[in-house]
Amino acid sequence: MKRIQRLLSVFTLAALAIATAAKMEMQTSSMFQGPKANTGTVSHSIENGKSILRVSQDFKVPDTPAPTWRVVDSKGAIYTLDAFKIKGGEKREVVVPAYVKDIAKVQVYCAYAEVLLGEAGFSMPVK
Repeated sequence: MKRIQRLLSVFTLAALAIATAAKMEMQTSSMFQGPKANTGTVSHSIENGKSILRVSQDFKVPDTPAPTWRVVDSKGAIYTLDAFKIKGGEKREVVVPAYVKDIAKVQVYCAYAEVLLGEAGFSMPVK
């Protein structure tokens, strides 16, 4: 019986350590600010070795023709990723390509009108 309790304690501690490590890897941006994208935040995490961005539940995808995910790195390079609006719904998360070395800001960009709709920044660039 003591052996089973000890095993359960070890598994519980391991699960807690994994959960804590996962939380430490997640970073959340400031609030989106801009003329059309001005609600919610974006979080960055590493899952299965992939860099993933997700908008918060309170983020509202702007009602524009082509709202698009863009990221800006710490050197000011801009990378256009995927559209927010997809057939049948919204793309509220995106996998960041490996060639993007870090992310200082996440932007909502209207690819149709070629205008910035809003952006959110991280306190320190995420990798």
